[in-house]
Amino acid sequence: MAMDQKRFFHTTEKEHSMNKERFISIVIPNYNGANTIAKCLGAAFSSDYNLFEVVVADDCSIDASVEIIQKFPCKLIRLKRHVGVSKARNKAASASSGELLFFIDSDCLLQKDALAIANQTFNEHHGHIVGGTYTCQPYDRNFFSTFQSIFINYFETKKKEPDYIAAHAMIINAELFRKSNGFARNRFIGIDASLEDVEFAHRLRRHGHKLLMKPEIQVQHIFNFSFFKSLKNALKRSRYWTIYSLANKDLLMDSGTASLELKINVTVYFINIMLFLLYWITGMTAVLAIILFLFLFDLSVNKKLFAAFLRARDFCFLVMAMGYYMMVYPIAVGAGAYVGAIQYIRRFRLLEKQ
Repeated sequence: MAMDQKRFFHTTEKEHSMNKERFISIVIPNYNGANTIAKCLGAAFSSDYNLFEVVVADDCSIDASVEIIQKFPCKLIRLKRHVGVSKARNKAASASSGELLFFIDSDCLLQKDALAIANQTFNEHHGHIVGGTYTCQPYDRNFFSTFQSIFINYFETKKKEPDYIAAHAMIINAELFRKSNGFARNRFIGIDASLEDVEFAHRLRRHGHKLLMKPEIQVQHIFNFSFFKSLKNALKRSRYWTIYSLANKDLLMDSGTASLELKINVTVYFINIMLFLLYWITGMTAVLAIILFLFLFDLSVNKKLFAAFLRARDFCFLVMAMGYYMMVYPIAVGAGAYVGAIQYIRRFRLLEKQ
């Protein structure tokens, strides 16, 4: 009888844990986000989950952000000086009351079921740092925004246990976050520019914490990308990724959007440019065969990304996306990598002198 009673209570406790509804704090850093913050907060408060709060840290915005935020029933933290996204996230997290922290950006629209899925995921995988991703269809559905959204969705969800979790959809136990000292800043390796979430996830992994990607947890991003904004973003991200990867000694690692597929695509592009120059100078037809081989190799390596383009839209979009990814995008990524490498070497030499 005692054994049956013990088994009953154990089963009841397990079922309670599997069905527990946790209080979730949606944490949003904002800096001059007047064009997107109303949509962001509107989406957050439209959640079909009941136990949540929204905490916004305004990083000393000089636009109408604060006036817009004050129209919503959220907790607003107004920073006295501009400190960057890492400290803004940390300040908002420290003012949060939730058992779970759900980090998003001020240009991200939380999907209605995201909190419920996040809660259930933690019931099943207690102790993990859980990540979501962008919807394949962005808020602004022009070609370049859609390309970027599908690109990120595919590479972030490629692995169930990813290399990092991005802060546009990161869910973590609040106590663990506070014990970790939160997001760091490091100008030398570009963390405070755009890679604070990558460094944070890498740091927690080194301490034995597991990362889990849950593709069903999604936010819709507002990109407003044009041709030049798309290339500018690629150059910036590549620049900081290169600085960080050189410092972290993992330049060739298959790491989310800094994927092996993208690195091969960029490498093949620039090798083929040099081979075309060689063919133009020498006229050797064998060079054309090498160029064709590398082109087909690149197609093979990236075939799953191309399949993602086709699934999300149609054949016409696939052709355009393939052309952009293979013929134009590598220019910006390669230029960013070159600038990042030069900056890293210069900074490293400066540190040695100091």
